[in-house]
Amino acid sequence: MMKAIFFLSATMLILGSACNSNNAKNEHDGHNMDTVNNEEVSENEAIKTATVQIQAKSGSRVNGDVTFIESNGVVTMTVNLKNIAPGKHAIHIHEIGDCSSEDGKSAGGHWNPTNVAHGKWDSGSFHLGDIGNIVAGKDSTATFTRETNLWNIDGSDKSRNIIGKAIIVHEGEDDFTTQPSGKAGARIACGEIVRTQ
Repeated sequence: MMKAIFFLSATMLILGSACNSNNAKNEHDGHNMDTVNNEEVSENEAIKTATVQIQAKSGSRVNGDVTFIESNGVVTMTVNLKNIAPGKHAIHIHEIGDCSSEDGKSAGGHWNPTNVAHGKWDSGSFHLGDIGNIVAGKDSTATFTRETNLWNIDGSDKSRNIIGKAIIVHEGEDDFTTQPSGKAGARIACGEIVRTQ
């Protein structure tokens, strides 16, 4: 009788340990799954950044930088320029991130993946590179900010990807009507859009 009770107790103890071990494994596996899911969410919501170092072109002294930050599908562009003549200057994204030529023409034409006519941003027809005009003050500095979901930084939709394109600043103002580039004059600054994060 004592042997039977001892055997039964030992069996229950072994079964209990196995159940606890399985529960611990399930909890551990669940924790791993949560971690994986959190990592996937973080990757989808990860902030991406790109920068541009502005170089003077066409005999100008313009310099500065442009930053792009993408968060939750929206890209925010911030432009900071120095040594630029007071007044309005066209600023565009051009199709090639090549600023090697002195006149900036190595950057090609406006970035226009949708193949539409040049125009004012948010009008019926405009290039994705038609940013608009930036206004420089009497201190020869200029700042500009734009937010849009029409661009991305190395996203899955390659037709909206700004990486490898160029920022061009023009001597004059964009009139938003003259084709194909708004009659904005010489290219006085250029910089390639490079991903930084």
